[in-house]
Amino acid sequence: MSLTLATCRIIADTALATGREKGMKPLGIVIVDARGSVRLTLVEDGNALLRPDIAHGKAFGCVAVGVGGRALERMAKERPHFIGALGGLSRDRLTPVPGGVLIRNAEGVLLGAVGVSGDTSDNDEVCALAGIAAAGLKADTGE
Repeated sequence: MSLTLATCRIIADTALATGREKGMKPLGIVIVDARGSVRLTLVEDGNALLRPDIAHGKAFGCVAVGVGGRALERMAKERPHFIGALGGLSRDRLTPVPGGVLIRNAEGVLLGAVGVSGDTSDNDEVCALAGIAAAGLKADTGE
């Protein structure tokens, strides 16, 4: 199974709807496939200039390292030189904070990742989780 455009739309649309229901700030959402290629980018009106880039860094970082955003955040705290090196290797396309969530199928196969940015990292993650669940897929936050 791959991340079809229809599946990406379910994830992104549900993530945006969740943000609106919870009164969050405007969100930017980027979904990448298992190789890090962008499948979908959606940016709400009023989203700050760099938020889509941050969302991309969250999603890309997750698939690049193979762990969720919470694991990347732990690595950044525990092994800052390692994460710094990964930042350079990825041409600064790595944002090691929550809000980046791996997307897996029922068998646990990695399909890609979603990155959400615009509110707090914890709230961004809530939106990503809602989107992945709505698509009937498994989320991996790196918890």
